[in-house]
Amino acid sequence: MNEQNSLDTVKNVILILSGKGGVGKSSVTTQIALSLVRSGYSVGVLDIDLTGPSAPRMFGLEGSKIHQSSAGWVPVYTDSTKKLSVLSIGFLLRDRGDSVVWRGPKKTAMIRQFVRDVVWGDLDFLLIDTPPGTSDEHIAIAESLRDLSLASGRQHPLGSVLVTTPQAVATADVRKELNFCTKVNFPVLGVIENMSGFVCPHCAECSNIFSSGGGEKLAQQFNIPFFGAVPIDPEFVLMIEKNNNKSMDNQNDLSLVEKYATSNLYSIFKHITDKLIAQADLPR
Repeated sequence: MNEQNSLDTVKNVILILSGKGGVGKSSVTTQIALSLVRSGYSVGVLDIDLTGPSAPRMFGLEGSKIHQSSAGWVPVYTDSTKKLSVLSIGFLLRDRGDSVVWRGPKKTAMIRQFVRDVVWGDLDFLLIDTPPGTSDEHIAIAESLRDLSLASGRQHPLGSVLVTTPQAVATADVRKELNFCTKVNFPVLGVIENMSGFVCPHCAECSNIFSSGGGEKLAQQFNIPFFGAVPIDPEFVLMIEKNNNKSMDNQNDLSLVEKYATSNLYSIFKHITDKLIAQADLPR
């Protein structure tokens, strides 16, 4: 595939970043994608967490395979509308329990191929789900996007969304991520505070088991937009599991996007994605 054309049909590239693991970054990426598609946009998800790929499971695509066309790799679509496509190294593994034991150069080569050789088609948003921290994968994606822009002579609108949990240990690590974004010129579009409380599945009361407000305070401190606080909702986890196990699901005829519209978290992410859309490069 011609390196100059690989992202020419992508309007916005958004990196989803976190300072540490375990903050629910892949869950946030999934829900941003589903909410954007629900709002009528075409979305691609690129999972570059090479050692812990979770996108196939989050989108109910385990067992699916990507294939090569004459133009490059074709991502996996979640349904016949082709509004939501996913690419992950998880599609290249025989089993999701297989480990990826690679050194930095091989990781870098794979990410460069992910960026250069995928036929995304016309996308309003490409969401890149990254591993935690600032490792080889982050440097590789930054360099690949920069090189692609230089080669094509076109600067793709690019930004990042930072995910944290309310605790001080998590927000402290996000400060490192902010520093990384500054160094590689990734504008920070906003901060999401995930796991901000727990929604009881019986009474729907939200309890702040991990405290709250840390993400908002961080955003205020660095003058970054605060996108919102997202509680833990067991019903969302159950929805994902049912989507992976069709025999458990009494809504087999509905797409994941349609199922998500009934989720308690949808209204929260609709508010978050409205803020994201307001900063995007899209026709008005």
